[in-house]
This record gives sequence, structure tokens and C-alpha cells, in this order.
Amino acid sequence: MTYVPPIEDQLFVLRHIVGIDALAEAGFPDATDDTVAAIVDGAGAFAAGAFAPLNRIGDAVGARWSPEGVTLPDGFRAAYRAYVEGGWGTLAGPPDFGGQGLPLSLASVVMEDLGSANMGFSLVMMLTPAAVEALKHHGTPDQQATWLPKLVTGEWTGTMNLTEPQAGSDVGALKTRAEPAGDGSWRITGTKIFITYGEHDLADNIVHLVLARTPGARAGTKGISLFIVPKILPDGRRNDLRCVSIEHKLGIHASPTCVMSYGDEGGATGWLIGGEMGGMRAMFTMMNNARLNVGLQGVSIAERAMQAAVAYAGQRVQGSRDGRPAPIVAFPDVRRMLLRMKALTQAARALVYYTAGCTDRASLGDGEGGLRADLLTPLAKAYGTDVGCEVASLGVQVHGGMGYIEETGAAQHYRDSRIAPIYEGTNGIQAADLVGRKLGLEGGAVLARLLDDVEAGSDGHEALAALAAACRRVAARLRSAGADDRLAGSYPFLTMLSVATCGWLMAKSLAALETAGAPPLYAEMKRAACRFYLDRIVPEALGLEPAATAGAELLYSISEEAFTA
Repeated sequence: MTYVPPIEDQLFVLRHIVGIDALAEAGFPDATDDTVAAIVDGAGAFAAGAFAPLNRIGDAVGARWSPEGVTLPDGFRAAYRAYVEGGWGTLAGPPDFGGQGLPLSLASVVMEDLGSANMGFSLVMMLTPAAVEALKHHGTPDQQATWLPKLVTGEWTGTMNLTEPQAGSDVGALKTRAEPAGDGSWRITGTKIFITYGEHDLADNIVHLVLARTPGARAGTKGISLFIVPKILPDGRRNDLRCVSIEHKLGIHASPTCVMSYGDEGGATGWLIGGEMGGMRAMFTMMNNARLNVGLQGVSIAERAMQAAVAYAGQRVQGSRDGRPAPIVAFPDVRRMLLRMKALTQAARALVYYTAGCTDRASLGDGEGGLRADLLTPLAKAYGTDVGCEVASLGVQVHGGMGYIEETGAAQHYRDSRIAPIYEGTNGIQAADLVGRKLGLEGGAVLARLLDDVEAGSDGHEALAALAAACRRVAARLRSAGADDRLAGSYPFLTMLSVATCGWLMAKSLAALETAGAPPLYAEMKRAACRFYLDRIVPEALGLEPAATAGAELLYSISEEAFTA
């Protein structure tokens, strides 16, 4: 099935949830209404025309490893070149280094479209903007001048190197070493795993950002430093690094997930970024950007799975209604699934775009925007990707037995979706971040102001008001709980707060429809999706309060050995 970009909903969310016009007035003067509309339209056309046709070959053939490197299937290099030449990677990049300086929320449309069209392929773009952010905020002027111009355009791609065989979520256990070379550079030795697009044939250089320990560094995360380690050095020589294998995965087959070896011949050359033992601070700048993009991947795969399910439901004739053969879209349970898919996808889009808009406001000096973005980032990443998995699963169900057959594509969407709740910090880690760090921002005032907004926007939606009140109760309980009890309730609480925030944004959308002048069919579906979310999905989240406040006693009432029984 071809991909049809959801232009109407993207523009609606930018205008009525993000407030793109206000952003333009506040400090993004080039984000005019005409420019925004042209970019949204053009991004969708590019994704549908250049990336979507490669989706099946990317899944069926995938990335291929050899001792000489990693190659992508036919057509990928030309499509990536078209992405670079079209300037699609420059939208939110810093103008001093070739970027257009447009809002991140507008650039999110491009990432969503590319991910919907071809999720595995789009991963090559996901970490490059994150590398740009790390260099922009933590690099020296010389480093910025050397690396940013071609990273901003996408001529070179960026990676994030955290994970090692013994150091996954426990980043502090990493063993990669960095030794000073005496000329201002460092020699990096070690092995990194799960490196997305760590090697490929799409760009002329790959700029790896690598976490490592310097001599005498303390144990744990406080002793970690970050290094720029390019595949090709500035003098044109090949650096001492290589991809020794790629993983065989459930999905995203077009994305080479690499095992990278640094320093097999004495040490890869790298340069310190962000100060010695300041690696985690610089890396979190990168990760926050990446986490938003991963949340967006949930929206991307949900949109593609939903479109496929809608198309199939309209064509598949089974049974009858009123004595005549009918497509399955005519039956209540199929309509329930399709409308749930629509509602979840649109709510997740609103959440991720809104969080990106808060990040845009923070970049203009709006402190409240920055605090709200901090609070919402774990929600956008975790809930967005949970939605992607649920909608992709429903897509298989709508297809019935044909959904379990690879040729329909529904199975690929399901397989591709499943990685997103895992990488860039598992969703459990996002929940731990929420209750461990974000709950206490300004002594809880940041969360309180968000819930104030939810309650103020819940007029006429009793379940939404009740959910906001339940979130307040749970938050108060978790703030005073011990560490285990707080973590035991973290995931249900994250879901409750995510649904409450999405419910508020869907209520805002419902109100905006009255004056938006939207096309009739779009307005009809948008109204139904908002009502479904508020009337069906918000009440479900109310049922999570007991789980969020139950504590850890039951979880630890059995021995580790009992889990094997």
C-alpha cells in the first residue's frame, strides 16, 4: 500500500496545538504560514515518492555486511542524496552552519513522514540532528566549524555510541578507554554495540560520538567523557575503527545495527567534547533530541499501520449487512479498532509535536517552555512508542489472517514498531526518569502547572477532569514513597499522565474545530477521533490509579527463584 501523508492533521496540530504562528512572532520569523504549508506539503510528497517505494525492499533485503563495510539495497543511496540535496535535514539546523533556523516542531513533520514511509531507512537521519545539538551546545568553535556544516546538511551522518556488551541501561559500567595522544587528540579503544547506522554507504563520512573513560576517571557515570571519533579524519585518512558485524533483528531491517570496534591498530583518533568527565551532560543533550524523534517514530508507524488497516477494511468483503455483501468496515468491532487507531495516532502526534513546540520556546529563552519540555519528553518517548506498538498490533488484527502474512505489510509495521519502546532509554527508564527527576522539578510546581492546564481545558469532559485529579493524588503519593514503591508505580503513572496530557490536547483540538475551517471529511473524522479519545481512552487510564499506588510489596513478596516455577 502506498503512503499518503496526513497533511491536514499535521497542519492542524502545528497551528492549533503547537501555535506555530505565535512561534513565528516570538523568534522564528521565517515560519510564515505559506512556508509552513509548503514544507508540510513538500515533505509528504518527498517521503511518499522517494522513501515509501523502498520500504519493502528495505525489509526483505535489508542492510548487508562484508569486511569492506555495510551496503544498503539498490535505490537507497540515490534517495538519501535527494534528501540531502532537497535540504530536508537543514530545517531546524543552526543558520551559522548551513541550517534554516526553523522550529523543531516543523522539522518534526519531515521526520514523521520519512518514518511512516520507511522507518528503517529514516533511522539514518534520526541521530544526526542529535549530534548537531551536542556539538552546538558543547563543542568548541573549531569543532563546530569542522563538523557542523556537513552534519547539518546531512552530507555526513552522526551516531551515538553508548552501549557495550556489559553496559546497556547501566551506562556507568562501560569500559571503552581514551588515552591522550599529546597533540590535543585522544586514542580510543573499545567495543560498542547496537550502534544505529554505525557503518553504511549512504554518506561520505560518519561522525561517531563515543563515550569513554580517561585515565584515572572515577567509576560510574561521573567518570565518563565524550569524544568525536569520525570514520574519515580531517586529513582524509581512514580512522582506526570498523564495523565487525551487524545484528539480525526482528524489524527495521534496512537499518544496520552495528558492532563497532575502536582501536584495533593502536587507537582511533578522537577529540574531547564537553570537557573531561562531562560526557553524560553532553550525551543527555543528544539523547533528549533523540528521544523526541523516537516518540515520533511511534506516531510514524502508527500512521502507516492505520492507513493500511483503513484501506484493507474498505476492500475486504465478508458477510453482509441489510442483506447485501459488505466490506468489514461496515461492522462495529472493526470500526471500533479503526477509530481507536485514529484516536491514538492523532493524540500521540499532538503530544510529540507539542513537546517539540515547548523545546522551540525554550530555545527562544522561555524558561517555562524548557521546564515543560523536560517534563513531557519521557511521556512523548514512552507513550508515543507504546501507541505505535498498539496501533500496529491492531493493524494486524484488522487484516485478520492476512495480517499475519508478510505480503500485506501489516506484519512489517508490527515488527518495526517493537524496537521503539526499547532504544534511546527503555520506556521503563522513561518512567523512572519521570518519577525520579521530573516529578520534583521546582518542588512539583512544573507538574502542577501542567495539571492546572489539563483541568482548565477539561470543561465538559468529566473523565478528563477526574484523571487530572487522579494524577495529582498519585504524584503526591509517589513523592513521599520510598524508591522501590515509587518505581513500582512509575509506569502506570506515566501512562496516566500521558493520557491526561493527550486528553487535554484532544479537547483543545475539538474546540479548535469549531473555528478552524477544516475540510468537511477531515473535520468529521477529527471530531470523532477526539471524542473517542476523551470518552473511551481517558476513562481507561483512570483504572491505573490502584496500580500506580500499590507499591512494591507484592513484587518482592516472592524469591527470584520463584519466577522459574
